[in-house]
Amino acid sequence: MTEAELKDKSAKLQERLGSLGSLLVAYSGGTDSAFLAWAAHQALGERMLAVIADSASLPRKELAAALEFTAQHGIPTQILHTAELENPDYVRNDAQRCFHCKDELFTQMEKAREDMGFAHLAYGMNLDDRGEFRPGQQAAKLHGALAPLVEVELTKAEIRALAREAGLTLADKPASACLSSRIEYGRAVTPENLSQVEQAEDALHRLGFRRVRVRHHGDLARVEIAREDLPRALTVQALDEITEALRGAGFTYTTLDTRGYRSGAMNEVLPVSAIQPVSR
Repeated sequence: MTEAELKDKSAKLQERLGSLGSLLVAYSGGTDSAFLAWAAHQALGERMLAVIADSASLPRKELAAALEFTAQHGIPTQILHTAELENPDYVRNDAQRCFHCKDELFTQMEKAREDMGFAHLAYGMNLDDRGEFRPGQQAAKLHGALAPLVEVELTKAEIRALAREAGLTLADKPASACLSSRIEYGRAVTPENLSQVEQAEDALHRLGFRRVRVRHHGDLARVEIAREDLPRALTVQALDEITEALRGAGFTYTTLDTRGYRSGAMNEVLPVSAIQPVSR
């Protein structure tokens, strides 16, 4: 991708966003949705609103960072308190959990859009997301949510490049899926389990491991650490520190995943039959 081609995509995004009239953006605080919210604000000004869903599945520091970003750039923002944990289909935690989460989000966003008179909904799906197992995309489609970044064919790397060029501090922010994605399929999503994961990951961050996932398998925590940091983790002292950190979060046993950190690791064990779209 040349600089001229990237500039052309950026211009097309501004043109597309400007054509929408007014817009609610589903904002998570991640790079994609933050860039979309920023771009929408550039195109629409006060005729856009970034909506961040808050529940027990969102880490407190992620909420704080997301609000700090929009405040820094003067982006209108509203916190929407979602109730996916009251939905038995979500709590059951099968392969379609993300669908039920996003269905709750977009249902509430649709109501907010109608109440406040906004014309459209949008979310931060990028071109690379199309080939991944993401049930939330089905929910977005059912609710008519637009994906402007896909429409102008922006990849994750290109979004990061544009964010960097714009001086946005989260251009290189690591991906951060919701806490529920750390809980093994079939184990109920509860506030207690989510809190355990959040405490454990916060403790590992304090130990200096930036990219981590703590996968919840009951009494056992399976820790994924970025491969570049694995040599530092594989010392007796570091292993003792990791073990104590996880015990402090309520886990009895700790295991270190030798494959290291990777997004979507829980999906690796899903059979094909489990990833069929939800019928409504």
